[in-house]
Amino acid sequence: MSASEAAVSDRIETFRWTPAHVAAIGDGAGGGAGAAAPLIAAAPAPVLPGIDIWDHWPIVDRAGRTVAFAGGPLVVALTAPVLPDPDDRHAIARLRLMQAGADGWRDFGYLLPDTLNPGSREWAGNTILEEDGRTLSFYYTSAGVRGEARPSFVQRLLLTRGTLSFAGGAAHASDWSAPEEIVVPDDVLYQRDMEGGGAVGAIKAFRDPFPIVDPVTGVEHVLFTASRAGSASAWNGVIGIARRDAAGWTLLPPLVDADGVNNELERPHVVRHDGRLYLFWSTQAKVFADGGPRGPTGLYGVVAEELYGPWRPLNGTGLVLANPAEAPFQAYSWLVLDDLSVWSFADLVGVATPPDDVAATRAAFAGTPAPVVRLTLDGDRTAVVG
Repeated sequence: MSASEAAVSDRIETFRWTPAHVAAIGDGAGGGAGAAAPLIAAAPAPVLPGIDIWDHWPIVDRAGRTVAFAGGPLVVALTAPVLPDPDDRHAIARLRLMQAGADGWRDFGYLLPDTLNPGSREWAGNTILEEDGRTLSFYYTSAGVRGEARPSFVQRLLLTRGTLSFAGGAAHASDWSAPEEIVVPDDVLYQRDMEGGGAVGAIKAFRDPFPIVDPVTGVEHVLFTASRAGSASAWNGVIGIARRDAAGWTLLPPLVDADGVNNELERPHVVRHDGRLYLFWSTQAKVFADGGPRGPTGLYGVVAEELYGPWRPLNGTGLVLANPAEAPFQAYSWLVLDDLSVWSFADLVGVATPPDDVAATRAAFAGTPAPVVRLTLDGDRTAVVG
């Protein structure tokens, strides 16, 4: 590490999410007034019959603002054909380009060519429309290895650029560049082995890239979900960060460390509001550490005045929004947009306990965008509107 890199590392004030923070959540009151998301009374109708949709996000500009298109925001979504076991969708996930309009959703097909991704499936990321109004910078997760006999859990953070065009009212992305691997886990800050036993919720992480330009320095960074290297705990989730300069990308110490508390701090993203930076992530009750306090499945976050911190837990605990107690699995993978609307997907709707077989899981799994929720942000406090 060079002297300049060491100086940057010294400036980062990693937020330690502790068992005490999680224990203080209690029955959810630690999230502040209105922490529970509204109940989804019935599963929303699929926007693409025969296709499951889960993580999805709008195309944004470099400042994180949702780009306005005629007909509604363009959306990139993880999709898979409906399978008997919805958990199997992760092994065949492909990204689609869609549009969320006032009169419903339109499907423009797969975002990337079949042969572009070096992995066996595509996982979540983020999509930037550059200032020229036509160049897409697409940061995404490539999972597995092309041609592998069984799905592995290799995860790579990739960047590719393409051209957005419109014809006949339909959007299309083409001319994609060869994917560039942004950074790789070093086994010093971030764990390299991602198998974690292979069970859902137990695998390790190096995924979900989120690009952000530091509003103070103008330097580009990428946040990502990762696992702490050298941990003695099986629950070692962190939110990592890398910086880009003339020499390329450099790994930096994590912004958030949940070592010993939680295994997955998924889909980290930052919203700028009232001169502050709000860093959000999603996690599930089942990935909190055995024997420790367990928070609800929900949206969590911290706030700071600068990207490198110091970060403070929102509402004193980190909890921002939780699924209601009577429907603890109803939604997941929340994304807060610049207007403070919150997107997620409808997961297991209308059940209070996990289904005990595949058929019951399939019957409960909605696999489609959930109703939009709205937040208010007031310094270190948040609330759910309505």
